[in-house]
Amino acid sequence: MSEPATRALPEIFESFSDARKQGFMVMKNLKEQGKGVVGTFCSYVPVELIIAAGLIPVGLCSTSDETIPEAEKILPRNLCPLIKASYGFALSDKCPYMYFSDMVVGETTCDGKIKMYELLGKFKDVYVMELPRTQHKEAARRFWLGEIKSFKEKLEQKFGVTITDDTIRAAIKERNRERALLKQVYELSALQPPPIPGLRQLQILYGAQFKFVHEEKVRELEETVALIKEEYRAGNRPVSETAKRIIITGCPIGGVTEKVARIIEESGGVVTVYENCTGAKQFDRQVDESADPYEALCEYYLAIGCSVMTPNPNRFELLARLCAQFAPQGVIEMVLQSCHTYAVETQTVREFLKSKNMPFFSLETDYSTGDTEQLRTRIAAFIEML
Repeated sequence: MSEPATRALPEIFESFSDARKQGFMVMKNLKEQGKGVVGTFCSYVPVELIIAAGLIPVGLCSTSDETIPEAEKILPRNLCPLIKASYGFALSDKCPYMYFSDMVVGETTCDGKIKMYELLGKFKDVYVMELPRTQHKEAARRFWLGEIKSFKEKLEQKFGVTITDDTIRAAIKERNRERALLKQVYELSALQPPPIPGLRQLQILYGAQFKFVHEEKVRELEETVALIKEEYRAGNRPVSETAKRIIITGCPIGGVTEKVARIIEESGGVVTVYENCTGAKQFDRQVDESADPYEALCEYYLAIGCSVMTPNPNRFELLARLCAQFAPQGVIEMVLQSCHTYAVETQTVREFLKSKNMPFFSLETDYSTGDTEQLRTRIAAFIEML
């Protein structure tokens, strides 16, 4: 049972909104205490193994165009902005989380990332997990299980620790607890009208990953859920009943790309849920706590519905459930420029949603703000027709 709320919602929202920046000093203090840090780029990395090793996992995907010019001195310009920005921050030493990372874990998702990891490995300790590109074959499952066990051995060798089945099970329970609370946050927006704007929801989901002390994070999330419910019961309605309900799907969203959610909500819409790996894709399911821990991690992570998988039925299964649960009036897909797997899969998403009579709109953007007014015009037109 959660403790009585002691803070107002605006203060909590600010806490999550500033979490990435405030986390710099927390991370510095943890390093000074002798904690090891492992940076990750993708939802496919089994962070439970990092936690089981007594280490701190941290997400390294950059969401700003600040260092892209530096990255483009080496990388091609027609490359995904997430890759260029992430490499640029590492190259220029402007990301404290990259600086504090003792090891960086990559994964063979998109081709651009794979080759970027080679360059990153010239000045950081990079370990790359080989991810199968399909989920339904037994050979793929066995291969991924072997990769998970190899990652465990790498962590033990690198940090001089021993990872046991018991420490993995404890880490699985810890992460499941966090997933359950974050799922509670976004499921509140199934209410009509939603109790918080979608931009606020995004700030909580994105900011939570930069709160590094588990019990403090859990307390804050429990407090957040309780306060949102309390405010709603009291009749506070920050979202208009006439706002058009929108699901966002596609590439990860955060930082500069918050512009998409902001424009939707400035144009008469409200984002009820994010299907992408900033949102439901990460938190919708639980790792099986009763199974062999390696088998459980293998099953959970391999089932993530990303466009790098072929075929990719799990993305559509999740999208269908979210449409049923959140009753959207439209779905907007955000694709980052040069993200080829998501760009190609757009047609399949369009056909899938058409079969459900669900209005769909796909847009392409990058980490600049130069397309803001163009996006505003297109998004407003889509919302107006709903």
